[in-house]
Amino acid sequence: MHIIETSGLTRDDGRILDNIEGAAYGAGVSLIFEDTDTVGAGPRLHQHPYAETFIIRAGRATFTVGDEQLIGEAGHLLVVPAWTPHKFAVLGPERYVATHIHASDEFITEWLED
Repeated sequence: MHIIETSGLTRDDGRILDNIEGAAYGAGVSLIFEDTDTVGAGPRLHQHPYAETFIIRAGRATFTVGDEQLIGEAGHLLVVPAWTPHKFAVLGPERYVATHIHASDEFITEWLED
């Protein structure tokens, strides 16, 4: 068993982000803990060779998943299939708080936008 202390590091843009790769702990998943009130915050278009699940606990964001665009909000769980281009942008004004679960013990990301 592992107990992992997350650091809650704050970036220059005010985003709080912790990343945990499961390989270091014998876990088959990797996690991103996202917490921000910066409108527009979010990653540029990318894809993974595995599914990514978003558990949104607070706030809202516009998600682009393949050719579809939708609003994800508190209480939603979104699953993006493997090899599906996706990105999101926080809508605000409330904080976006979410856990992103990568179905891999390491992060593998192909960036599709500069």
